[in-house]
Amino acid sequence: MAMIRVEPVEVRVRTDWFHGRPREIRWGDRTIPVTAVAGVRREKSAYPAATGPRTRFEVDTPEARLALTFRHRGRRWLLEGLDPEIARAA
Repeated sequence: MAMIRVEPVEVRVRTDWFHGRPREIRWGDRTIPVTAVAGVRREKSAYPAATGPRTRFEVDTPEARLALTFRHRGRRWLLEGLDPEIARAA
């Protein structure tokens, strides 16, 4: 199954001190641990002028694979997609 795009939701993310990789996601009153980083895409050269540069992480959690985006200009983390089938396959 493919990643399902969702309406971007602002989340709080704890990151690794040295590398900036996501370690934990806080979404409302839930805390979701990140078990692995499946992919990283840095958009520092080509990006929409309105939003600025961003970095997209695909992370694995015990429940699903999530697409997290960090918008550098606003220093905001957004949840933009999920794939619940990844967790079932593992």
